[in-house]
Amino acid sequence: AFQSYGQYVYDKISEEERKEILQHSCPGPGACGGMYTANTMATAIEALGMSLPYSSSSPADSQEKRDECFRAGAAMKNLLEKDIKPRDIMTKSAFENAIRMVMMTGGSTNAVLHLIAMSRSCQDPEVAITLDDFQRISDVTPFLADLKPSGKYVMEDVQNIGGTPGMIKFLIDNGMFDGDQMTVTGKTHSENLAEMNHPGLTPGQEIIRPLSDPIKKTGHLQIMFGNLCPGGGVAKITGKEGETFTGTARVYDNEQLMLRGIENKEIKCG
Repeated sequence: AFQSYGQYVYDKISEEERKEILQHSCPGPGACGGMYTANTMATAIEALGMSLPYSSSSPADSQEKRDECFRAGAAMKNLLEKDIKPRDIMTKSAFENAIRMVMMTGGSTNAVLHLIAMSRSCQDPEVAITLDDFQRISDVTPFLADLKPSGKYVMEDVQNIGGTPGMIKFLIDNGMFDGDQMTVTGKTHSENLAEMNHPGLTPGQEIIRPLSDPIKKTGHLQIMFGNLCPGGGVAKITGKEGETFTGTARVYDNEQLMLRGIENKEIKCG
């Protein structure tokens, strides 16, 4: 759907063809299946501890999602009885868990904006994360998930191999995730996994690569500084399109001006 807009603007497809693509690009309820903003933030929030296990990977029209809606009420009652507040869950280490999940799964650049904003909402300088935290974690976290838009699979495929809890267990088992952080169940990630008797990711699955064979040895999100972004910027470098680029930059001050530039065919190949 995103690509069809550019193809339409540059006269590669007709308006009728574009409408046909749009009408068939979302075949069912729920978010688009790849690691775009919705699934990125859903998995990050589950890794943060602020949603129930499997919340981010169970399909919108599944029985698992309906069951989760019932469990949410019991979970809220439990949190009230134990006086567990969001601030008890949203620690600096919990945010680092969320960033780690984003890096492993090839998540959206929007995670940088949203997670920084969420950490600032805690109003505690010890919790607030920065661009430097993203770069630090990216430098030591491999990109492993073969998920769209850069890969082959979608979130429902992840659910079928163990779901987001399976990915969390994978990270814990490999020393890349703090399983002792509290979650909205009133228990830690490790306790949740033990209670579920979660076996981990399905043996032989091809969606999450082994550490010995990553898609990219370090994270796909890279923080940039320089004359184009003195306050910092973020780029998604999956490695599939190369890890460096040299060329002339076409700079716009905001997204609306950039879209207008595309519509006016100001962007030329090469």
